[in-house]
Amino acid sequence: MLNDTITHAERELYLTLLELAQQQPSAYKWLTQLPTWLNAIKDKANYAHAPAYQASVVRLPDLTIDKVSLDSDILTIDAALTDSERKQTTALLKQLMPWRKGPFQIGRSQANNSQSSSEKSEPIFIDTEWHSDWKWQRVAPHLGTLKGRRVLDVGGGSGYHGWRMAGAGADTVIIIDPSCLFYHQFMAIRHFVGSADAHDTGRYRTHYIPVPLEALPEHSQLFDTVFSMGVLYHRQSPFEHLQQLRGQLIKGGELVLETLVVEGDANTVLVPHDRYAQMNNVYFLPSVAALIGWLEKVGFTEVRCVDVAVTSTHEQRKTDWMSYHSLADFLDPNDATKTIEGYPAPMRATLIAKK
Repeated sequence: MLNDTITHAERELYLTLLELAQQQPSAYKWLTQLPTWLNAIKDKANYAHAPAYQASVVRLPDLTIDKVSLDSDILTIDAALTDSERKQTTALLKQLMPWRKGPFQIGRSQANNSQSSSEKSEPIFIDTEWHSDWKWQRVAPHLGTLKGRRVLDVGGGSGYHGWRMAGAGADTVIIIDPSCLFYHQFMAIRHFVGSADAHDTGRYRTHYIPVPLEALPEHSQLFDTVFSMGVLYHRQSPFEHLQQLRGQLIKGGELVLETLVVEGDANTVLVPHDRYAQMNNVYFLPSVAALIGWLEKVGFTEVRCVDVAVTSTHEQRKTDWMSYHSLADFLDPNDATKTIEGYPAPMRATLIAKK
């Protein structure tokens, strides 16, 4: 039997935006474009793998879920899995590889497993390329409260951080990312999360719109907090990206910006000639001082850098769930402080600012 996870999640998104539009008329522009956005991500003409991804999600089995932990480093869906359910679920989730942002666990550890020995099955651990929990640990202590807030997560990937935002008490989380694969990975996890993130009214709190930031109506001013983590360096026009982020915030709202940076003064910006760590879509890597100046130039205030961390090959690495090349392959084999092209190795800064 096929499940209706995607259909139900999209209906919940529509109803959430409809309720929001009754308070904030700018949300009506989102509602008018929503059918186009959702249809486009499933169109085989746009995404050749879309039908296969959708088929994997709708064939996921319905499990008896005892608990969902959205506030733990490993986003855990506690369920008693039979061996058959484990094999079926694993096979379907592996059809949605590569899994880059996580980790996730579906099932129950043996210590908490009350099934008979003949029925016990190990949990499914989706060991993603990135330890996204490490980034959240660096960012979370510096945030203003997320409780009761409306949050936008730009470039949210599989949705791991969006789920963590819901786990931190956000009233509504909208994740955006134009990736067809990531959209269906989110829906796969949504299938097992079910209504665990719902309000008392039953309305879901965590949603996904498969579009880039520039597709959203400008100056919506709908969100108390906007996250942009791992996106800015992919933008050919970083100032336009910052202006678009600012336009989604309410007055007094908080921006959380995480991006690649380099050492240097307020005038230092690295523009890779060709590739950076084998990525051909990296355009600008400013120093922290330069980035602060950029944020102030577009109108943000109270700008502060709360964390700087060099990305390690323990945080980003090849796994059974992401079997392609990863960071270790992109660094100089003789000098891990440099990329294979000779640039400084990836270093990420997190800045927080107010509108």
